[in-house]
Order: sequence, then structure tokens, then C-alpha cells
Amino acid sequence: MNEADDDAAISAAFGGRLGSFDLDVAFRAPLAGVTALFGPSGCGKTTVLRCMAGLQRLAGHMRIGDDVWQDERHFRPTHRREIGYVFQEASLFPHRSVRQNLMYGFERAMRGRGDAPAIGFDEVCDLLGLERLIDRSPVRLSGGERQRVSLGRALLSQPRLLLMDEPLSALDAMAKEEILPYFERLHTRLRLPIILVSHDIREVERLADRLILLREGRVVANGWLNDLLTDPALPFGRQRGSASVLTAVVSGYDGEDRLLRLDLGGQSVLVAAERQPVGVAARLRIAASDVSLALDRPSRSTILNVLRTRILRIDPTEGAEALVSLALGEGGGQMLQARITRRSVSALGLQIGDDVFAQVKGASLSASQGADLSFSTKGSTSCASPPETT
Repeated sequence: MNEADDDAAISAAFGGRLGSFDLDVAFRAPLAGVTALFGPSGCGKTTVLRCMAGLQRLAGHMRIGDDVWQDERHFRPTHRREIGYVFQEASLFPHRSVRQNLMYGFERAMRGRGDAPAIGFDEVCDLLGLERLIDRSPVRLSGGERQRVSLGRALLSQPRLLLMDEPLSALDAMAKEEILPYFERLHTRLRLPIILVSHDIREVERLADRLILLREGRVVANGWLNDLLTDPALPFGRQRGSASVLTAVVSGYDGEDRLLRLDLGGQSVLVAAERQPVGVAARLRIAASDVSLALDRPSRSTILNVLRTRILRIDPTEGAEALVSLALGEGGGQMLQARITRRSVSALGLQIGDDVFAQVKGASLSASQGADLSFSTKGSTSCASPPETT
């Protein structure tokens, strides 16, 4: 994030003692996209979210652009803060239909206003796929459907900021896969800042643009998602399941082989996936253990994707492996991480500054940012968690 003035960002700082717990956090986040709060259980993530909403009052400040919600002289109560809040449980009105639950937030937000809503009823129904559910009772909905309605109600309250406190934690794996594509649509269909608390790093990898890492009531790191995921000084890169999350652009489709072509910083990547619109952004996840390195461009291989990279750093792990941080392409840009053995580092004589070829053995792709559904792929011929939180 470009550290511009507060008019272009959310600025928050809260400090105080809650029982035996001390909170002292300060951070900035963009006025669009998803910023995830992540860290071990009890580190203060939910408390920060409640402070942002005005549900918990601690010393500090809270600003949305140039609009002050809290400072040393002023504290705006929750009901006057333009927020949408999505909890772990949907908490819908059981005696009202889906339509009536949605209209509850909409009517309250529009009461006394003469302008048109920024987020319309039909738009929300289309965004979250609620059309066929509109006349049902909440008791006849699945867990994923209830959470989609809860999200729709929050959006129809016309928020300037959407707060989501582990919105998928109460759902089973199948329900999560059902609802995740709808959360992904929020990136492109609505220009709205979202603060997400999640205990699942894979959810964060799939949804977040930026990441704020908390530990014991303090901010440990705050930055773009992939920068933090590939930082060897942070816990993510040293975990066995570590991965890079890269942004690519759809550039074409091979219908005969059913391969989607992506432009990754000027280099072509092929993924076994369905056709997607050319020009839309896509999120590419590459596990560090699925990246191997070569000094010369490999030939006659089943691995489809080979990327030009430059070694930025080599960090031995506690075991027999090493993490190699790679800049993609000649101009640097996005970071790719490879997990290889120390013996391979020695055998190839790898050093910082070397140009090497990264062979991508497997990858998964979340929805293109202009698409309606998400998809994933994993295989040898395709290309390409911290403890539970509060």
C-alpha cells in the first residue's frame, strides 16, 4: 500500500487493557479490497474488529478517509457508523422471509435519505445468487445460503466499511466451497473496503489483498498478501504448506487441450481450466514445494510451465530444506518461493543474484476477478497455518 495521506485510507489505532490482555495496535488499510486480520488464538483480532465498529471502546482513533469516527475528543456510536457487520452465525430473523430480512437493513439505511442507494436490492440478489431464495424462510436455508443472506443484508445497509468476523467458520467444507465464489465477487463488483477475520490461511490466500499479522495484541506485519506469505522472517513461508499467491491476467484459451493461458508479468502460464474472459485478473496459488529450479531451460518434460526468475535470497530451514525467494522475470515484480533441499542448493551452486528457471509442477487458481464461479486445478502436468485464531 502506498503510504499516502489519511484521505486515501482507513486509519485505525486502539490501545488499552481488557482483563489480563493488553492491546496496542495501529494500522492503515486501503479504501477498497479485502484486508485480512490474521494471527494465533487470543491475539486480539475480534477485539480490533469490535473497536472499529464502536462495539468496544478503547483509547485511540478510527478514520475512514477524512471522516473521523473516533479520536481523543470524539466517539461516534455504532448505530451512526456506516458499517456492515457479518458474524460467524447468520443471525437472521426466523419469522421473516429472505426478502424481509434483506429489506430490514435496506429500509433502515434509506430512511430519511433522498439519494439513490449505492448498492441496490437487485444488484445484491444477483451478486449473491439470492433470486431463487427470496421468498423462503431462513429455517429452510442451508448454512451457506443463510450466510449469503446475512452478507446481503449487511451490504444493503449501504456500508462504507464491511467487517466480517470469521464468516465461514461455522460452515462445513462443502458449504464453504459453495459460498467462497460469492465472496470473491465482492472484489470487482463492489468497490468497498472489507476487513476480514479468519482462522483459515487458505481462505485468506483466496480472498485477501492485504494481510495484517497480529500477535499478543500487537501488529507484527502489515503488507500485500504475497509479500508477507513469501517473507522468510514470518511464519507463513516456513510452514510445510507455504505458497505464493500471484496475480495474473487471462490472455487466451486453448479449446482443444482445455488449457487457460495466463499472462504472469509478461510470461505465459497454462492451467487446465474452463474458458474465462480475456483481460480479467486471476489469482494463482503456487505451493513452494511444487517449484523446482534449473540452471538451463528444461526440454522434453511433462511440466508445462517454466518461468524465468532471479534468486533474491536463500534461507535454510531447520530441516534438510531451504527456502529460495525468486523474483519473476528480468524486471523483478512479484515474488515466487521454492522449497528445495539444501543438497540441491549446493549441487547447483545456487547463489543470490543467479538467474534460474522455475518449473511449476502444480497450481490452483481461484476465480478470475471478472468471472462468476471459482475453479481449481492440481496435477503434475498442469501449471501453474498459524494456529487457530480468535
